[in-house]
Amino acid sequence: MLNTALRDAVTRVLPRVKTPAQYTGGELHSVPKDHRSVRGKLCLCFPDAYTLGMSHHGFQVLYTIMNNDPQWACERCFAPWIDFESALRRDRLPLYGLETFTPLCEFDVVGFSLQYEVCYTNLLTMIDLGGIPHFAKDRRVSDPLVVAGGPGAQNPELLAPFVDLFVIGDGEESLPWVMDKWMSLKEAAIRDGDFSHERRMEMLAELVGSTRWAYAPAFYEFDYYPDGTIAAVNRTRSDVPQQIESCTITQDLDAIPLPTKPVVSFVQTPHDRIAIEIMRGCPWQCRFCQSTVIKRPLRVRSVETIVQAALESYRNTGMNEISLLSLSSSDYPHFEELVKRMHEVFAPLGVNVSLPSLRVNHQLRSVPQLMKGWRKAGMTLAPEVARDDMRTQIRKPIKNEDLIEGCREAFKSGMSHVKLYFLCGLPGERHADLDGIVELAEAISEVGKQATGRYKDVVASVSNFVPKPHTPYQWNGMQSREYFRWEQHDVATSLLEGILTRGDRRVSPGLYEAWRRGARFDGWKECFKPQLWWDAFRDRGIDVDFYRSRQRPITEKLPWDHVNVKKGRAYLEKEQERSVIQLRVMAEAVGGGEGETRSGCGG
Repeated sequence: MLNTALRDAVTRVLPRVKTPAQYTGGELHSVPKDHRSVRGKLCLCFPDAYTLGMSHHGFQVLYTIMNNDPQWACERCFAPWIDFESALRRDRLPLYGLETFTPLCEFDVVGFSLQYEVCYTNLLTMIDLGGIPHFAKDRRVSDPLVVAGGPGAQNPELLAPFVDLFVIGDGEESLPWVMDKWMSLKEAAIRDGDFSHERRMEMLAELVGSTRWAYAPAFYEFDYYPDGTIAAVNRTRSDVPQQIESCTITQDLDAIPLPTKPVVSFVQTPHDRIAIEIMRGCPWQCRFCQSTVIKRPLRVRSVETIVQAALESYRNTGMNEISLLSLSSSDYPHFEELVKRMHEVFAPLGVNVSLPSLRVNHQLRSVPQLMKGWRKAGMTLAPEVARDDMRTQIRKPIKNEDLIEGCREAFKSGMSHVKLYFLCGLPGERHADLDGIVELAEAISEVGKQATGRYKDVVASVSNFVPKPHTPYQWNGMQSREYFRWEQHDVATSLLEGILTRGDRRVSPGLYEAWRRGARFDGWKECFKPQLWWDAFRDRGIDVDFYRSRQRPITEKLPWDHVNVKKGRAYLEKEQERSVIQLRVMAEAVGGGEGETRSGCGG
């Protein structure tokens, strides 16, 4: 049921904001439903710009699944850009779902996808503009259930005061279950006429007590030692789980429908193409990578399912590019067959296929030949570090020989450029590792000249390493501001990410204070105000180095230990210990000099 009064009021302010089409709804394949005909209303919220949210494949997947069920009306909401936020506040208009202009506070469930920690202030903006009480302790039965999932939920503690429920793991099965369970509990409360906060808490306890992968922070308290480290995590009631597990799709991935009618944006987005997930999980176990841990086990779709979904999506959207998504596309077990089938079906249609996450291995040399005839612009690879022995330490067993020869074949087949992703600040990093980035890029450019007669563009993108929860490096401290500055890297955003990624509930007041002082879109350079954050943390008495830079003993309890992801802490401890041993071997092998590690880089 369209809220025409709010739509008309919003329409009057849109001429004063940039890219107004992102706030109007009505895109191709969007699904407005009459709220009077459904059992419950859900709004999927992406706490970043519309252009990024509409490019996110998982967001489209959940939108499709929920709207395929006639019980539910599922709408979308994105963080309003600063100019639109100001316009909404000036005219006292609420933030709303795009499909029917329903204010967020009128939904039964509001679900946030946490993809990047520095977007947490946008979550607070959306809750505030949506008319939802900021703190979970202030909400009643009539207020929406505020749910969060995604990579940011792997350490839920920083957002604990603001989020009612964190869902850990795959959303395709967990979100419909949460929606059904919460509506059953809410319907009973409505029949009883009890809308109190106390009733809401009983409902929440019954929900989390019925599963193992739903975490309600309100039912857990932390004890601390005098030095500030965590002594224990205690339940406040016995009917909620002591350890939170991950919801994992155990059935055939083919049974989970792909979004073959994705919502098509009115405005250009960074990934303006059809996205098809071919595989979930990764066969490798890189020590720095959180995704490979939280997306286990490895699950694949069949070649024919992928091809038919891509074809149907093409017919429904008319887009002329298809992106085959996974953590490591060339490790898909039927890779050659898939590439050949996609070429057979889509080359006659003039539709290009891209593989954005190729693994650097011996197979890379054959990829250009497999893709012969496709439109080629460039190739993106992530060697992470520039030297083979360092890759052994981070457990990414790839070789420069394969990388260079794969690039040679790519240039021969018509690729115009190569983009390489590296990390700076990994445990054990040496002078030689950083110098090697330049050397490797130059070597690949030289290979381009050998193959084609002219130097090729090679772009080396270097990011600052942030140790993530549930990885073997979770005990490692992040490098200092001085280190990253010495390496001439953009540092402020990474330093903020470090504390938001690794903090606990005691950091939450700093987050809230920064938001109150105007922190918005902190992942965007034109909006980020680092000094505002450091002042907020200082004024709230938060020691940022305690959370961000401190090397933690392997025996220390971590803020996220009660969220037990996949193989568990014992596996991570073993991998951390192996990493330390390998670092010692590396140091002994080079004997100092150019190979010595930088200050503070030890494992």
